[in-house]
Amino acid sequence: MFETSPAFSGFSVDDIDAALEFYGTTLGLKASLNHMGMIDLHLATGGHVIIYPKPNHEPATFTVLNFPVDEIDDAVDALVAAGVTFQRYEGIGQDEKGIARGKAANQGPDIAWFTDPAGNILSVLSD
Repeated sequence: MFETSPAFSGFSVDDIDAALEFYGTTLGLKASLNHMGMIDLHLATGGHVIIYPKPNHEPATFTVLNFPVDEIDDAVDALVAAGVTFQRYEGIGQDEKGIARGKAANQGPDIAWFTDPAGNILSVLSD
C-alpha cells in the first residue's frame, strides 16, 4: 500500500527558532523553515523530517533521531566543542564522555545521547 510513498517523520519543539539554530548551525544539517512555519530537515540519506512548533510541547522520552558516525569519539568531541551536553542514564555504563561502549562488550553499537533545545533525545552511534 505505501511502498512508493515518500514517508517522513516528525516531532515537536517549543521554540522553532532555537530548533532551527540548533539543527542548522550546531549540528550542521540542511534545515529550513517551510511556508507553514515548520522546519524541513533534510537528511544525508535523502529522507527528511519535519519539526513543528507546539505550544504545549513535551519532550519525547525516547530517541527521535539517530546519527550514525564512523568515529563516535570525534563526533562527541565536536558536539561538546559546539556546546552540546551529553546525557547520562542510570543503569547504562557510560564512559567519561557519556559514550556507552556496546561494541567492546558485544552488546550493540557505541552510542551517546544528547538533547535538542526542546529536550527531545538524539544520539550519535557507531557500529
